[in-house]
Amino acid sequence: MNKKPKLSNGKAVVNVWQRELGQISGRHFSHRLGASEDLVLRLDICRKLEKHRGCVNTINFNVDGDILVSGSDDKSVILWNWKTRNIKLSFDSGHSNNVFHANFMPLSDDRSIVTCAADGQVRHAQIPERGNVEIKLLGKHHGGAHKLAIEPGSPHTFYTCGEDGLVQHFDLRTGTATELFTCQPTKDRKHYLPFIHLHAITINPRNPNLFAVAGSDEYARIFDIRKCKWDGSSGFGQPTDIFCPQHLIGDEKVGITGLAFSELSELLVSYNDEFIYLFTPDMGLGPNPVPGSLPYKNNDAYGLGGDHVSAASPSNGDVDEVITAQVYKGHRNCRTLKGVNFFGPKCEFVVSGSDCGRIFIWRKKGGKLLRVMEADKTVVNCIESHPHTMVLASSGIDNDIKLWTPNALEKATLPKNINQNSQARRRISQITHQELQRISLPRQRISIDGIEQNLTLRRAFLELISRFHAVDDEASGNDDGGDIIG
Repeated sequence: MNKKPKLSNGKAVVNVWQRELGQISGRHFSHRLGASEDLVLRLDICRKLEKHRGCVNTINFNVDGDILVSGSDDKSVILWNWKTRNIKLSFDSGHSNNVFHANFMPLSDDRSIVTCAADGQVRHAQIPERGNVEIKLLGKHHGGAHKLAIEPGSPHTFYTCGEDGLVQHFDLRTGTATELFTCQPTKDRKHYLPFIHLHAITINPRNPNLFAVAGSDEYARIFDIRKCKWDGSSGFGQPTDIFCPQHLIGDEKVGITGLAFSELSELLVSYNDEFIYLFTPDMGLGPNPVPGSLPYKNNDAYGLGGDHVSAASPSNGDVDEVITAQVYKGHRNCRTLKGVNFFGPKCEFVVSGSDCGRIFIWRKKGGKLLRVMEADKTVVNCIESHPHTMVLASSGIDNDIKLWTPNALEKATLPKNINQNSQARRRISQITHQELQRISLPRQRISIDGIEQNLTLRRAFLELISRFHAVDDEASGNDDGGDIIG
């Protein structure tokens, strides 16, 4: 017999009554309200921020949540009062290429901003009371620098990672960069892969000594800064732990585009042309994973709900003791480097953008898909949650930033065409991922091999784009005007 679902409105009324009687604190009440799926189902666009003249690649709220910083392909950085849509400050970042990441330094009264970009540069912008913004070049990567990670509560220190595989540590007090290590591939790939191109870095908020990096292979690596000797003599490049679904170990077709830690030290990992996985600290494979060493199996029999990837604990050989990595499915991630994030006062939800221009929201526990929201015309790359309230900011290939609040009168339902024509989209992703990978591999050697090789790569890229549009037209002709998700 099916149980009658509980009505969330009744529970909300009880919470308000308890709050008025002083039975629960204001903070506890706001946390309960923020974790409400009813509010998630009522999220709608409340305003758009329009000023950038290119793709918006990065958005972040300040600690108070009243200011939003953004960076774009137009190489500018803008500080917004997002509630009024007013621009508090706009300045040229000093970068010579697309700004990939910009964020406020803590405890700086929002006057200290660090940025990294496609030019590989890492810059620091100081905003004085009067006068022009002062911008200083702090360091550089060889190739694009996609992400930076700020140490929680520190106005001085942060990390960066880049396509050169290098992880750097910066201290604004000295203005110096320390090269910590270059991320190395597994032993079986070192003969043809000198380093891992890094796309994401994040710090564990519960233990800021630990940070994770990921990029062009299947592994999310955890490092402990306490093991670093600052004179460079420590051999610090050895991770303390590695995370990966067992079925992806040894898969050279996948990579990781986004990472996020929860307040419980859970690690959220978004794979290109695959799914999103949530790992708890006890799911690590150790510093040297071996394909087939952990017996993963289907976990439907364990009644945990949703999709899971399962593994026996590496600490013993008892395959009946099962740990699970939660899987989140439905979106598409093969065209750009998409982030992934938590949402809710206690990270109750998981959010991601998609190649179809939509935002996906899942319940963290169980992996149930709750919302699919139309956002950009093409691709959504960034989703950031407000630090205190149920507000989301999103950006992507469009030139604007969208703010989402739970102001819809009616609760949304999932669209019916989410999984239609998945085969056509998979054919597109197979073309783009496999062939773009082959095209991008030699790019570091173009300056050596000369212009002729460059022209050959450009011709191959143009041919790929033509094939992409041919398959895309085939898919579009069958979807009745809707976006397709594989």
